[in-house]
Amino acid sequence: MKSPKEFNSLSKRQKNMLVYMEDYVTLHGYPPTIREIGEATGINSTSVVNYNLNKLVDAGFLERSDRVSRGMRLIKALPNRDKKSASKTIQFTEAAVRVQLYGQIVAGQPLPVYNDINAQDSIEVTPFMLGHVDTTDAFALRVKGDSMIDALIADGDIVILRKQETANNGDMVAVWLPERGETTLKYFYRDGERIRLQPANPQFVPIEVSAAQCEVQGKVLSVIRPAR
Repeated sequence: MKSPKEFNSLSKRQKNMLVYMEDYVTLHGYPPTIREIGEATGINSTSVVNYNLNKLVDAGFLERSDRVSRGMRLIKALPNRDKKSASKTIQFTEAAVRVQLYGQIVAGQPLPVYNDINAQDSIEVTPFMLGHVDTTDAFALRVKGDSMIDALIADGDIVILRKQETANNGDMVAVWLPERGETTLKYFYRDGERIRLQPANPQFVPIEVSAAQCEVQGKVLSVIRPAR
């Protein structure tokens, strides 16, 4: 493990990211996602967030696991921060739990994949990947397609979701489109009685449907990238 550089040697952007991450862990008990870090620190590009996170790894303040979206751990307390924050950093060695894997979901132009939830298998995850969600309220889907690639979700990844039927603007959700007989993984935005399902890839166009024809099935909590 590298020895951490001095906090004052970091850029203002990197300092803000560390402070936000430490406060987030203290509040929630698990790390934020790359997208949440970007939103909190005014960085619009996930690639820029990712670049600076890697710089913080090089500087010795952070450890990362590329297998999960929240796979980050602060390894040095920040100066002038209370000990309570430092004690809340997340370890990777939590005991594994199992959630049901229900098949695949398309992160691309939607295709007929499933219209109900019938468990096919189960996978092991760490508790911090679920946040405060009970395993009975979580499920997993394997991603097919690259429409969410700018959200660091690629073809073959596994998304862990919380079962829910509603969503807020900006949530990444699995939705069933009954009129089309299709399912898809997208960012959710409501405008009156219309729903816009926004991809995270400029090569794909948004899907717009009526609210009555958009059934939210779950909100993404974290992502697993299987070894390839």
